[in-house]
Amino acid sequence: MAYPDDLLSEGERVVVHKHPHFKMLIVPFLVLLVTLGAGIWLATLAMDVAPPWDTIWLIVIGAVGLLLILWLFVAPFVRWRTTHFIVTTDRLIAREGVLKRTGIDIPMSRINSVRFEHGLIDRVFGCGTLVIESASDEPLTFEDIPKVEKVHTHIYREVNDNPYDDFVQQAPPPEPPQRGRGR
Repeated sequence: MAYPDDLLSEGERVVVHKHPHFKMLIVPFLVLLVTLGAGIWLATLAMDVAPPWDTIWLIVIGAVGLLLILWLFVAPFVRWRTTHFIVTTDRLIAREGVLKRTGIDIPMSRINSVRFEHGLIDRVFGCGTLVIESASDEPLTFEDIPKVEKVHTHIYREVNDNPYDDFVQQAPPPEPPQRGRGR
């Protein structure tokens, strides 16, 4: 999903648009599977109960299962989907939230340094934490950024206005023409 063009300044273009890494959805997905499995198992047990208690137990199991799925799976999924990390040619943008939206824009000219961190688990998943030092007192930390090293490089390039600083191997300059030797 691209960042809306009408929210960009004239001449500004999106360089990177990321959601947090999907690893933050692993636990909610496992909770979904366990909740569905437990709900099915309890529902089969409830069918052996004498009527009308079987219907009451099925309704209770369904309601509790639905609440758990909404709270422990749907809410984290919506939170993940509505969190955006965007790098444009002019600024860095972070937006998150569903009911209460929060965001921050950092002009590229205000970024003093950018670094990334990733431990073993982050390296396995291909994500990491991006730390931006700007004119503010505290560094800003953005966790679970997919392909954090590439995002780090994109930000560095935009801050330094040099799109070819570390990726393109430049050919050596041509040798000047040699003048004939006069004898």
